Amino acid sequence: MQEAKITLDRDFVIGEIDPRLYGSFLEHLGRAIYTGIYEPDHPTADELGFRRDVLELVRELGVSIVRYPGGNFVSGYNWEDGVGPRSERPRRLDLSWRTVETNEVGLNEFAAWAKKAGAEVMMAVNLGTRGPDAARSLVEYCNHPGGSYWSDLRRAHGVTEPHRIKVWCLGNEMDGPWQIGHKTAEEYGRLACETAKVMRWVDPSIELGVCGSSGEGMPTFPSWEVTVLEHTYEHVDYLSLHTYFGNRDGDLANFLAQSVGMDRFIRTAIAACDYVQAKKRGKKRINLSFDEWNVWYHSNEADRKIEPWSIAPPLLEDIYNLVDALVVGCMLITLLKHADRIKIACLAQLVNVIAPIMTVKGGPAWRQTIFYPFLHASRYARGTALATLVRAPLYDTKQFEAVPLLEAVATVEEERGELVIFAVNRSQEEALALEVELRGMRAAYRPLEHLVLANDDPQAVNTAAEPYRVAPYLQEGAKLEDDRLKVILPRLSWNTIRLRKA
Repeated sequence: MQEAKITLDRDFVIGEIDPRLYGSFLEHLGRAIYTGIYEPDHPTADELGFRRDVLELVRELGVSIVRYPGGNFVSGYNWEDGVGPRSERPRRLDLSWRTVETNEVGLNEFAAWAKKAGAEVMMAVNLGTRGPDAARSLVEYCNHPGGSYWSDLRRAHGVTEPHRIKVWCLGNEMDGPWQIGHKTAEEYGRLACETAKVMRWVDPSIELGVCGSSGEGMPTFPSWEVTVLEHTYEHVDYLSLHTYFGNRDGDLANFLAQSVGMDRFIRTAIAACDYVQAKKRGKKRINLSFDEWNVWYHSNEADRKIEPWSIAPPLLEDIYNLVDALVVGCMLITLLKHADRIKIACLAQLVNVIAPIMTVKGGPAWRQTIFYPFLHASRYARGTALATLVRAPLYDTKQFEAVPLLEAVATVEEERGELVIFAVNRSQEEALALEVELRGMRAAYRPLEHLVLANDDPQAVNTAAEPYRVAPYLQEGAKLEDDRLKVILPRLSWNTIRLRKA
């Protein structure tokens, strides 16, 4: 058995963990909305047509904020289509996913769902086919109390109180040629600046995120960030980042190392933010919103066979295995390692579409493998993220050198009196004997529980027929000797090790 070591010190702090780090995303794409969160004929449907079984799983997952309505969808979306009487709402061709959008669910319905789910709404505006005028009207409709055209229209639609949406996205992936209304960095930077200004004039309290790069591999990264922020620095709070990982060639060792690239992506984006701040001699620090991140590759072939212009077809329905869950766990750990700068993050997406929750139309809902690392992080990674010094065996892949077999981070929550270690053992062959040095904390904490997500078959998945084939279990054997915690991490495993103050 190979060995690894972690050194922790309570004074070595990364930063406070923003609860919005545990956000997600729902786009008008595939079955995310229709037969995902909304299915009026389902046996569990509530008075608004939302599936109660799905709502229960979303609450269990602990999602704090949900980005809406896109995604690529938003770059061709007229928000006015989704408000007012359903009988008067138009059907539109959604060019981004080549489907028909019925607009049966729109802004007000989604805001009502989010309230039931206990989540904040993160609203995106269309900067593909539209611009400042539509965006300012949308802010007025959502947030102004009354006495103006758009706020009174909301009230006429049966929503007396404003939605008070705090966080707004200035478009989506505008660096991508696939995007409706794709723009150069100069074009987008100018448009985002003018849009941000008028949105803030309507409601000065809102927070705004500007589009960064759609991935580290974009040819314009990181010059895109610099150019866009030079235009928008005075008017925005966050730079948005997106990334997805896949394993199309079956190289598990390389797939498990992808968070190394995610970490590099984050560090470079932070450097671009700080460069613009320094160049402008500004006092404001631009933080990051990693508002799309996940594993995505299983459904690519099936998506090519979908009939165009259908309604809510099964698009992007990845069925995740154990290894996918470990990669998601490594990505969560990476986000926590940058808790000082990443204040919002959205697992993309939430239901059916590359999602932790799957449903059958008229049937059950269940938890995918990736549900569990997110659940453990949202539930236990609270308070403060600690700098975690890891010493572990290293390996090389075709993309990365010196990848540690152990990926880990620790958090401490004073009110609850808990210290929690999150760890992924990337080894495909054997367990890791982990020793954690608790500097200055020996008398303070005692082992509480060790949750493990693992399976003898790395390709094991959860389905409607076998919803608990891959599920966490309690592992015994964690020992505290002097100031050292000793625990065994099974091969290919996600681990949540909780300690509580004595």
